[in-house]
Amino acid sequence: MCGIVGYVGHRQALDVVVDGLRRLEYRGYDSAGVAVVTGPGTLAVERKAGRLANLENRLDEVGRGEFAGTAGMGHTRWATHGPPVDRNAHPHRDATGRVAVVHNGIIENFAALRAELEADGVELTSDTDTETVAHLVGRAYAEGPTKGDLPASLRAVCHRLSGAFTLVVTHVDEPDMIVAARRSSPLVVGVGEGETFVASDVAAFIEYTRDAVELGQDQVITIDRDGYLVTDFDGEEAQTRPFHVDWDLSAAEKGGHEYFMLKEIEEQPTALADTLRGHFVDGRIVLDEQRMTDQDLRDVDKVFVVACGSAYHSGLVAKYAIEHWTRLPVEVELASEFRYRDPVLDRATLVVAVSQSGETADTLEAVRHARDQKARVLAVCNTNGAQIPRESDAVLYTHAGPEIGVASTKAFLAQIAANLMVGLALAQARGTKYSDEVAREFAELAAMPAAVAKVLGTVERVRELGRSLADSKAVLFLGRHVGYPVALEGALKLKELAYMHAEGFAAGELKHGPIALIEEGLPVVIVMPSPKGRAVLHAKMVSNISEIQARGARTIVLAEEGDETVRPFADELIEIPAVPTLLQPLVATVPLQVLSAEIARARGYDVDKPRNLAKSVTVE
Repeated sequence: MCGIVGYVGHRQALDVVVDGLRRLEYRGYDSAGVAVVTGPGTLAVERKAGRLANLENRLDEVGRGEFAGTAGMGHTRWATHGPPVDRNAHPHRDATGRVAVVHNGIIENFAALRAELEADGVELTSDTDTETVAHLVGRAYAEGPTKGDLPASLRAVCHRLSGAFTLVVTHVDEPDMIVAARRSSPLVVGVGEGETFVASDVAAFIEYTRDAVELGQDQVITIDRDGYLVTDFDGEEAQTRPFHVDWDLSAAEKGGHEYFMLKEIEEQPTALADTLRGHFVDGRIVLDEQRMTDQDLRDVDKVFVVACGSAYHSGLVAKYAIEHWTRLPVEVELASEFRYRDPVLDRATLVVAVSQSGETADTLEAVRHARDQKARVLAVCNTNGAQIPRESDAVLYTHAGPEIGVASTKAFLAQIAANLMVGLALAQARGTKYSDEVAREFAELAAMPAAVAKVLGTVERVRELGRSLADSKAVLFLGRHVGYPVALEGALKLKELAYMHAEGFAAGELKHGPIALIEEGLPVVIVMPSPKGRAVLHAKMVSNISEIQARGARTIVLAEEGDETVRPFADELIEIPAVPTLLQPLVATVPLQVLSAEIARARGYDVDKPRNLAKSVTVE
């Protein structure tokens, strides 16, 4: 949630910041704002509720020349404290107007801090937790032991804050400096020639530099045009890790597509291929970063997969594969519930944490709980240097590239592929599969980019179908075995994009209650198992289709090419390539992504920016 950009350098800061916010708007679009130090003693601030376009129009009205300066920052908001109105938009200032702050996260003790400020006669003008920080930093800079020292003032305030936060601060008396802090919330540094950036995501500054630095937990960074200095919250110089971004600006642009999501759906074959590349070397599965030995993996006697949203559905697919290949018991947990139910964990437990951003608050806290219980943690992540990989014992990076659309598409498929490689790595280490079997399974996985590309070449009929369903009030999704998580993901996509009632069910549960929902004309999407790989389940699914068709539902069936047995029961038949059973989600998910996007477009919605959602959820 929330996108942040800070800049000090030789360019006009306003241009850099607004361009960066445009590439970060997927992180939140309830409001946007900028602050530019226009000279010693002067600070220009503008903010507007709604999309970034509203702020840009306001800047044009005011005159962008009023924001001339080479140090500035900006924010695009996903609302937590207070409604998305102008007064709650960031940046927030202190009572003197000399300090400006932007913030991502939640200050959990803000009510007590607000009460303290109000008791001292401070009049707060917003409903946000962020404004309290502005007043506290302003006070620390003006008086006491940190007087006149902006980094020390921010460090002192951070010691008083509870919760997860990224803070970026500027002061009119420090026209060539920006100071930022992070705790359990994303912030990355960009290092250019005579210019330095801080941002929530490297996409904000990728136009200017691909040299980046990851910040650790509880660190404060001071940037100027000559570089940066990082300390911990106590002021001790801290270690950082530089890295190079291996994609460029074109990867974050629409490339001629109407929406980022449509571009990202088409990029899925590449995302899969890039995720698999380099992970099968000399006949062995190789992870990106592994601080566990094969013996550690052999000692595992139970696996948990923890994740949220689409990543959780990828974990459900992983369960089928890992249990089948390794004979280890696997539990898939919603990360938001994991640590609160007191799961049984020990040194022989492997926790697989799946997160696109690597900063998902619920998943991060689940990782920390697992580590506290001495369990091993393996991260599956799309973001180099993010917090979850840093706190894990091993990492497998998905190389899906930047995903701007809020509803996950290519990152989801890459997560499935990565999860399957985790299963093969476990089978390899534990000896439950011979090396030639691991090689064969990986070869089948390596063939999937071509299979997904084949699906993408046949989805025009799905688009037509989506337009025909735009007026439906609800859609149900049914699946069995690995088709069940596909059904859940299809329903989630439709909820996210088209704001329709959609539910995914295990098809065998239909007769235990959900069949009461079936009525004349209700669209029901059925994900069929292979008649060859899962013949018994296939026969049972045909019975399910017959039951719902007899009750007047409109049956939309995803089935393997050549599966003629389902044709009589399908009002609409969507054919997908025949692939091994455990890999079917990689091809079956794609038509459901296209279907949901087309329904949403037909209903007039922005598929890149669904209402009330943000790309990365960095608060619990």
